[in-house]
Order: sequence, then structure tokens, then C-alpha cells
Amino acid sequence: MRNTSLSSCGQSVSNKYHGPVNNVGRHFASSSYPLQPMCDSKESGSSVQCQCIPLVIVEGFLGRTGSRIWGDFERHLNQECYQCKRRVIFAPVGPVSSLHDRACELYYSLVGGTVDYGEEHSIAHGHSRHGRTHSQGLYPQWSLENPLHLLGHSMGGPTIVKLQYLMKQGHFGSRAHPDWIRSINTISSPFRGTQIVYTLGERVDAAPRVRPLSPGSLLSKAVHAISYLSPILPTLLDLHTESRRMSYHDISILCLLKQLWKSDWAESQDAAPFDVTFESADKREANLEGQPYPRTFYRSCATYLTEKCEEDRNLHTVHFKLLSFPLISPLSLLARAVGSFDFSTIRPVPSFLEERGLSPIDTEQDLFATDFQKTLPEEYWANDGVVPLFSQWHPASCSSTRCQHGETKSPAPGIWYVEQWDNTSHSSLVPLWVASDCQKQYWLKLGRWLRAIESQNEYNIVTSTS
Repeated sequence: MRNTSLSSCGQSVSNKYHGPVNNVGRHFASSSYPLQPMCDSKESGSSVQCQCIPLVIVEGFLGRTGSRIWGDFERHLNQECYQCKRRVIFAPVGPVSSLHDRACELYYSLVGGTVDYGEEHSIAHGHSRHGRTHSQGLYPQWSLENPLHLLGHSMGGPTIVKLQYLMKQGHFGSRAHPDWIRSINTISSPFRGTQIVYTLGERVDAAPRVRPLSPGSLLSKAVHAISYLSPILPTLLDLHTESRRMSYHDISILCLLKQLWKSDWAESQDAAPFDVTFESADKREANLEGQPYPRTFYRSCATYLTEKCEEDRNLHTVHFKLLSFPLISPLSLLARAVGSFDFSTIRPVPSFLEERGLSPIDTEQDLFATDFQKTLPEEYWANDGVVPLFSQWHPASCSSTRCQHGETKSPAPGIWYVEQWDNTSHSSLVPLWVASDCQKQYWLKLGRWLRAIESQNEYNIVTSTS
């Protein structure tokens, strides 16, 4: 295994776990993209009008804090801007909703109007077609002429990918276009699923069914209780469940008790837990969701804090030096569970096992488990306490995606660029701001990346993808 040279904040300069160095037929040197010129701005009398494209932030599962705890990241994001400040928009989406519902909520929160989940989708999953109404969108001018950068943490990443896919499918009408998204940027996102959902309660053999008394089962009860009382609870606890009619305005206490006993939400395929199973990820990949669009830029930040603990087996645990960090310690038990997960128990068999010729069919179960332990690379167990490393790279496998692992000299559209950060947990970079060197460096580099994109005119983007 290759040694990894680390910067002070733990970013992998030379990737320890890696996909193809180059999957686009070109060679990129492993060096950071050059420092871009200061942001363009134009004088308007005594004021300066910023020319930077706004950045929309989409939070992950249970994320509902907005800017409350994200802290002073904008100072580092705009550190090298000239007399301007990039606008940052926190988009409200359902903290426990499915990717489809979150993508719809994201779209209408930006452009305004009543959330429309689609007739076919709402009938199939038994909830109302329409959600809440946004009388004023956060960015109503969103268009080809006024595109946006989007950043997703954890489930926020697949939410943005789902949004672009729905735009391509015409879900929002003929006007909406995937090119409205100038760039997709993600942090610790479970594009291809995560074994943590099974550890917390999802049935490995019958998802989306949930094991009784598991953490996932208890979470579903909390979702129902909070939704039932939502009309009198603070907005911080708003779960966006009005389309499911779960509040005391819509259902009786008896109906609530029935849902607490067996949750229709938790055991449906239209909820956040099922969307991070390997089965759901395979369905999305079969539909080509996440396929890079030729005029959109893609960048993912993959984090991990584990290391291999046994030479003859692919088992991973948290490095002992990190166990003393209070923010990481709660994730250490989860990291161990992800790092020792038995993939041979999953049904249906995930596509990444079948791609490697690993299937329990006509094979003894114990032999199958031994085979995949030896055959699967370490990135399937290396993790940040929530998501395995391979799942954070990008949707679909490297063999079917235009991707570049490691830093690059300059961004090009239609390619997933992947950077890996060692000794970094699922919550090290965002959302809680602690002013660490890691966080400062991430936002500074993101600012440079976005300006590098904006420095490319339309002609360059077209020629690079033709």
C-alpha cells in the first residue's frame, strides 16, 4: 500500500485509497489548481457590485441549523476576493425526507412557488402531491443567465445530484435546465450508500423494514412525535412532513399510536434511511442519476479517519491518536462498525460486489464472506464514522464515470474531481465551526475552485466538452 503524505490538517496529498488516477484519457499532475485572480467586480458610483455566482448550501440528514453553527466560514471563502463578498444561501429542505422530496423542496425554495413532488411519485408513495408554498424564492432569478454553485454536506450531495437529474427529466417543466447548476460540490456524501444505515436498524435482507427497538426504530418514533406536535414546536424542529399529514391537525392520537408501533414513513422507500441503502443507490445508478453533465463542474471532498487494523483481513478502526478528540469520539464506535461490516449479508447483492464477481449464488456463504474480505479494496471499509470512502467519491463506479482523483491544475466541466482528507471525520469540516486549520483550508480552497470555474468563459466550457 502506498504511503500517504499529509498536510497539517490531514488532507491526502497522495491518495492512500484511490480510484483510477485518471479516467478521462488525460494526465493531470497532482498539484493544486493555480491561484486565480481576484474576483471581478464592477464599479457603480461609489459601490462595488459583486460578480461572484452565489453558493447554495444544502445540509444533510437531520440538518436543520442553517447558518446558526456554520460559523465564520465566509471570511475564508472570500479571503482572496477583491472588494466583494459571495452571497451564501442556506436552502431549507426536509431533514428526514427522501432524496426525491428534498430535491423538489430545494428547487421551490430557490425559485418560489408551491412544492410539487409530482403526481406519479406522490401516488406511488402515498403522500400529498404538494408541499409548502414559498411566496418568495431565495433566488427567483435562477436561470441559464444566472446559474448557481451548490454545496451539499452528507445527504445534501445526493440531494443536489437528484435535483439535476429531475431537471434533466423535465420534472419542473421545460424551463428548468440542468445547466442552471454551474458546479456541484460535496463533503462526505453517501452517493453509493452506507453500511451505517444497516448498523442502526435497516434490515440487511429486507430493506426498508426496520428492526424493532433499534436506533433507527427509535428515530422513527421521534420523527412521528415531533411531526405530530409540529404546529406548536419551534422552527428548528421543522421536519417538512406536511405532505404526509402527520400533525395533530391531520391525524388522531390513535393514528399516531399506530405509527409509533409500526411506522409507514420509516418502512417506505420514500424516506432518507432507505435512500442511503446500497439497494437504493443501485437503482439510482441504473437510471444514470449522477451522470456528469457537460457544462457542470463537479468536486467531492471524501473524508476518512480509520486505518487498517489487521494485515490478513480488511478491518478498519479509528487511529488511536484521534480517540482523544471530543468531536470525533462519538463517531469512533460508528467508525468501527462501518470498518468491520460484513457485506456478505446484504440482499440483494450490491452492484459493487457483482462487478467484482462476488456473489453468494452457487457459493457457500462462509466462502463468499472470505472472498470479498480478500478481494474488495480497503476504501470499502475506510470511513469517516458515517460513510465509507468509496461511496463519497462520486455516483457510480470509476469505470463508468469520468473522474479525476487527486488535486488538479485547473477544473474542467463534466468530470468528477475527488480530493481525500485523512484523519477527518464526518463532521470535521462542517457543519460545526471550530475555526480549525482543516476548516479554514477547505473554505479557502473552495473559494479558489469557484473562482477558477468563473474565470472560464462559455466558449472554453463548450470547447472542453465537445
